[in-house]
Amino acid sequence: MHVTGRENHAQHPAREPNRDVDRGPAASPGNREVGPGLTGSAGSRGDARGPSDAPAGASPAAAGSALPRPLVDPAWLAARLTTPGLVVLDASVGAHRGAGRRVPGARRFDLDGPLSDRTSPLPHTMPGPAAFTEGLRALGVDDTSTVVVYDTAGIHSSARAWWMLRAMGFDRVAVLDGGLPAWTAAGLPVEQCAPDAAAPVPGDFTARPRPGWFVGAGTVTAALADPAAVVLDARTRGRFAGTEPEPRTGLRGGHMPGAVNLPFGDLLDGTGRLRPAAELRELFAPLAGARAERLLFSCGSGVTACVLALGAEIAGYGGLAVYDGSWSDWGRPSERPVATGTGASGPPPGAGAR
Repeated sequence: MHVTGRENHAQHPAREPNRDVDRGPAASPGNREVGPGLTGSAGSRGDARGPSDAPAGASPAAAGSALPRPLVDPAWLAARLTTPGLVVLDASVGAHRGAGRRVPGARRFDLDGPLSDRTSPLPHTMPGPAAFTEGLRALGVDDTSTVVVYDTAGIHSSARAWWMLRAMGFDRVAVLDGGLPAWTAAGLPVEQCAPDAAAPVPGDFTARPRPGWFVGAGTVTAALADPAAVVLDARTRGRFAGTEPEPRTGLRGGHMPGAVNLPFGDLLDGTGRLRPAAELRELFAPLAGARAERLLFSCGSGVTACVLALGAEIAGYGGLAVYDGSWSDWGRPSERPVATGTGASGPPPGAGAR
């Protein structure tokens, strides 16, 4: 493994960006609120899921759509699609935005636009609480809504929307397992996207940020030197090793020294759905082990890092955080060190699991 850069991790952490949700420490043994822990029972696919009770004052209809969080399957959503208080959001990004069809009634959660921080030079960074509140209200989301997010790639950017809502204090949100491909494979109806569709009635959603769910380079630097923390990189093995070019210009190749590699695609089965909890634990265990009290996730821009966060929650881990900006931040020309070579990486998924 080759390392460049002169930064001393333990003594000279890089300054973190001044972001509204990037305040406070990541989880410590005595503070598990920074990352979600799981106490729920196993679901139908072996997924560890906790209950999601309706908030006080919620309508009976909203209570009836309580989530088997953090995943729902197409049949669950189809049975509740017309339930009052249910909001479906399409969080597709980039080339995946061009599907031209959607789950009936879905609204666009625009990560390529106003639902990322437009003042940041980095892609897909978390907007502040005021901007996020404005964006979610414009989508018709109330504090008592039940939200299901999906994307047209399967499970890709939908996990980012899920994590953003959780980071802003909203727990009545789940990801549609397998996304639009799983929905259409089940023979369920779709509708054409209508750019001139009437805007929904504004909601009353209010962001309540949870410090430490999104973190910056300084927190990651400290975590890399902390034996109780593990930094997991969701990029492909070639990008992690520095043998494949980065898709964004101007970035160095390689990875953070001390980070481990778990490509987000390894968490998906052959149909684009998330693997069952037992298989996810098999993927995380060799990397996180028994020592990890905190798991921090990175990727190219902070999108697919959230797929790892989703998988880790289902696998039963707590103390989770996402590096906002991820390699788009760390990989810029700077004094931050970069390593090349394979380093530590997760085992390929077992034969027959795909």
